[in-house]
Amino acid sequence: MSNKIWIVGLGPGLHDHMTPAAQDALKEAEVVVGYKTYIDLIKFFLIDKEVYASGMRKEIDRCKEVLEIANQGKSVALVSSGDAGVYGMAGIMLELVESEQADVDVIVIPGVSAANAAAATLGAPLMHDYCVISLSDLLTDWDIIKKRIACAGEGDFVVSLYNPRSKGRPNNIVEARDILLKYRSPQTPVGIVTNAKRENESMVITDLENMCEEEINMFSMVIIGNSKTFVTEDGTTMITPRGYKL
Repeated sequence: MSNKIWIVGLGPGLHDHMTPAAQDALKEAEVVVGYKTYIDLIKFFLIDKEVYASGMRKEIDRCKEVLEIANQGKSVALVSSGDAGVYGMAGIMLELVESEQADVDVIVIPGVSAANAAAATLGAPLMHDYCVISLSDLLTDWDIIKKRIACAGEGDFVVSLYNPRSKGRPNNIVEARDILLKYRSPQTPVGIVTNAKRENESMVITDLENMCEEEINMFSMVIIGNSKTFVTEDGTTMITPRGYKL
């Protein structure tokens, strides 16, 4: 089948962290479609490619464009940062293909998620049970998000927060912190990684009580430890024990 769609997880940004399968899909595709920022990250792979880039909040339009291109008999790669199946483009694209009952071959290429990239920078904070929660209430009601945060706190999960703060919702991260303070110590370790595994990466380790005093934006991942998480003596590494006896 020539009308093929790859939904490609690019990983966090640097080519070193992009999977060989993702690189192969980009090389094989005749057309590449994606959010402009992500297209800029992979210019090296786009020589002699037909490229369609668009801005934020154009996800549905991008998927419709991809399906239209595929229906013309072309192979097309729809790119997404991190893992395409984690707050990425895989779900929307597959929903559209299903609703249109389109006769196309869809292949999802996994990538290193932002949570995993940030965790690697911090050390090993995700060694035990954890959850990922987006603080963006653009598509999900804020009351539902708060309930999920509370359940994560009650269950003593390590919590990875996506989309923690933006100009339009500067206080969601504060509310999330306050909810978790009901269930865990103010001294619970918190790691904040901005632009994980990109050239301008930054990292800070703080605690639950003081986390909101740090610089946090839409390019940040906030990882909040559980009751067992600790920071090494030199303050550079965050570890959640799996339970092994040393």
